[in-house]
Amino acid sequence: MRDFHRPGRSPVYAQNAAVATSHPQATLAALNILQQGGNAVDAAVAAVALLGVIEPAMTGIGGDCFVLYVPKGKGKVIALNGSGKAPAAARAEWYAERGETTQALNSPHGVTIPGAVAAWDRLVADHGTKSLGELLQPAIKAAEEGFVVAPKVGSDWAGDAPRLAADPVSSKIVLVDGKAPAIGSVFKAPLLAATLKKIAAKGRDGFYTGEVAEDIVSHLNSRGGLHTLEDFASAAPEYVEPIKTTYKGLDIYECPPNGQGITALIILNILSGFDLKDTGLSEADRIHLLAEATKLAYHQRDDYIGDPAQVKIPVEKILSSGYADALRARIDMGKAGAPVSVDVDSVEHKDTTYLCVVDKDGNAISFINSVFHGFGSTIVTPKTGVVLQNRGLSFKFAPGHVNSIAPGKRPMHTIIPAMAMKGDTCVGPFGVMGGQYQSTGHAGFISNMLDRGMDIQEAMDAPRTFAYAGPLQVENGVDAATIADLEKRGHTVERAPAKKPIGGSQAIFRDLETGVLVAGSDPRKDGCALGY
Repeated sequence: MRDFHRPGRSPVYAQNAAVATSHPQATLAALNILQQGGNAVDAAVAAVALLGVIEPAMTGIGGDCFVLYVPKGKGKVIALNGSGKAPAAARAEWYAERGETTQALNSPHGVTIPGAVAAWDRLVADHGTKSLGELLQPAIKAAEEGFVVAPKVGSDWAGDAPRLAADPVSSKIVLVDGKAPAIGSVFKAPLLAATLKKIAAKGRDGFYTGEVAEDIVSHLNSRGGLHTLEDFASAAPEYVEPIKTTYKGLDIYECPPNGQGITALIILNILSGFDLKDTGLSEADRIHLLAEATKLAYHQRDDYIGDPAQVKIPVEKILSSGYADALRARIDMGKAGAPVSVDVDSVEHKDTTYLCVVDKDGNAISFINSVFHGFGSTIVTPKTGVVLQNRGLSFKFAPGHVNSIAPGKRPMHTIIPAMAMKGDTCVGPFGVMGGQYQSTGHAGFISNMLDRGMDIQEAMDAPRTFAYAGPLQVENGVDAATIADLEKRGHTVERAPAKKPIGGSQAIFRDLETGVLVAGSDPRKDGCALGY
């Protein structure tokens, strides 16, 4: 329990239902849907659509999503892959012939076909109780009538403004006189409102065919993109078989590759061989262990993870106890291992929205939606106002790699929802935003709860650390003595910038003895958890 003399948040307790999102307006919209008779799926889609308007740097209809869902809170975990594919003409050889091995953040070749809208449409049709058109109304209203720019939203917007200002179309649509809208000001998005109305009327066809698709393809083609109307018309989500591991008696489920959820499971498998409940462990010991497990797991990710529809991924082997044992044996408590080497992407914490809902019937959903970098590619369509993701930058642009770009291939994805289960009973959904950090964040959150006895809010509030492709990043809550200890072990320690904390998170867990829901929302974002 937190110290009530100090600033902080208490967990939210609820008897019936709970929602946690990164923006109060989205949390309220989802709760309203629940109280109007909708279920967890309905509430989640309404919230994520609204977030695409009021958190435009983070998410939107031009992005991708992944979902884990447990109907009635019992039985099978359902996984939906709503990530988009590369255009049919996107061959690694095409880029190699032109000497292109990496792509700029604003390259049209980094734009994969957005998968979010198709996934929302499928999810609502299969598991919701309301129409997609009804669920889009809060988003349409916010875009049409305007919304107040929240503090973290405004800060992120301002950070991305220089990239947006460099593009005359994007600058005109999502900036105000070449600058980000001020915190506390009202911003309207009329083009996006009109596009959302088309989707509300026609479902996925309102986005992937007709005027919207034509505007997107035309704009990307004018910048050298290889996209076609056929690429958009054929876009479809895919139900996939989730993967899991067991940590300290709790089953942790993730979506399978092409997402990096398997990396979180590898980290947990490595950590399971240490007694992290040992009170004799110092804070530096714990940070070191997480850092070393992270680097080992991310090596596996970068070597093995791609689109399983096009490459073979040895999932069973990677998640085996023997594999974890071998990785664990490489950890030296007194010495930092080498960081993961990468040739694409960076370790900055990318822009994503995660939310979760548990309704009165026990339906539980873990939902993540993203445009990758801030405002994605910063390519905004001129007639329809769609902010297009740059998820294709996760591809390798040289032939031969497991994650090399290819026609109709999904890239390795950083965004991952998670679900905790006890046998066939749902404990609850959770997720941690933050690009590359997400796998480490999942493992750290679960360890904070199960090894350190933190409640759900304490587990996400605790100072974060992340070692990947460079320095060991630490948040301000890590003290100087701990940093000095880590440096003695060979870590190059770097404090995360004040305006760029490491990730964000939401979670809702059920007390299996009382049935009470306990929800938390990360103070690193503007959001909150609510329940009734």
